[in-house]
Amino acid sequence: MILHQCIYSSLKIHTMSNPSESPETKQNRILSQEDWKQKWETRNIGFHENNIHPFLAEFLNEMLGGRTKLNIFFPLCGKAVDMKWLADMGHSIVGVDVSELGLKEFFSEHNIPYTEEAVAGIPGATVYKSSSGNISLYCCSIYDISPSVIGKFDGIWDRGAMVAVNPGDRERYANVILSIMAKDCHYLLVTVEYDPKLHAGPPFFVPDSELENLLGASCSMKLLKKIDGLTDKQKQWGLDLYFEKIHLITQQLQS
Repeated sequence: MILHQCIYSSLKIHTMSNPSESPETKQNRILSQEDWKQKWETRNIGFHENNIHPFLAEFLNEMLGGRTKLNIFFPLCGKAVDMKWLADMGHSIVGVDVSELGLKEFFSEHNIPYTEEAVAGIPGATVYKSSSGNISLYCCSIYDISPSVIGKFDGIWDRGAMVAVNPGDRERYANVILSIMAKDCHYLLVTVEYDPKLHAGPPFFVPDSELENLLGASCSMKLLKKIDGLTDKQKQWGLDLYFEKIHLITQQLQS
């Protein structure tokens, strides 16, 4: 990927030093698809949130931009309740996850009738579609999807995907996201910040400099908000600092 300087405007908020910038603190933990499936099967899904994410509620208009009936993508969606919330507003939702269990639980927990069918072009993949037609959840690897399969999107909500993919796969993941962004796509990305020497992840720490390297060739990025997200959960990981950040990412206008 050819890297160019990213247009990155941010709030003037205190930031911690970035120990992850040095090679010796790079997070090298690798989780397989089977690992993620096992998390669902053993109910080790502390990453799932039962309520609408506060960042999405606060910055929804940044994604919508005054538009209605958008096509919105949820990478590594699980059974995110935010999908139902946005679908009820009239938007069309597409999600992707490797866990059949998580996807089916989304429909059952919201009492949404659905059908399932094989996905042309992706061997072994299944898509679950709501009877209303505005929710389609694909059970396959995120790396198997493409615009020819799922189209392009006006909005993307990424609360736990960029921070969940293996660090060595981030460029591959970013390329998938870039390929499905429509020209006027508004991509809301949530990242976390902590000392990676103290926690192996996930969620993994993705420094702003890496976001610039991954997305800066074609996108502008703006930090919308940064909050102290430290809870007892992160303290149990051995952390005493933990921040959550939300970024708005849009395609740069071509001159």
